[in-house]
Amino acid sequence: QVQLVESGGGLVQAGGSLRLSCAASGRTFSSYAMGWFRQAPGKKREFVACITWSVGSTYYADSVKGRFTISRDNGKNTVYLQMNSLKPDDTAVYYCAADPYASTLRRGSNIDYWGQGTQVTVSS
Repeated sequence: QVQLVESGGGLVQAGGSLRLSCAASGRTFSSYAMGWFRQAPGKKREFVACITWSVGSTYYADSVKGRFTISRDNGKNTVYLQMNSLKPDDTAVYYCAADPYASTLRRGSNIDYWGQGTQVTVSS
């Protein structure tokens, strides 16, 4: 079992930055690929970014490439999402997720573990 707790959400103006954190506990964190998803009101949850557990390869949704950066610290059992140049369209609840396979995270289905989410609101 893996428990995931997100933090770092909040209200920011367009063009600003936020850093989300996801602290993991339970089973061996370093064996899991980690990802971030988001869900805006009235929309389906969508993939944002993920990072593999071994070499730290990263993958991003086209909508966030060049603005968001995912990273992980296996010593701290924590994954981060640095979000720069935020836009109102980035407003959503952001969820942390964990799965043994990055491919599963990128597909966005049958993911093993989810956090409870943290709200990010970008004002124009």
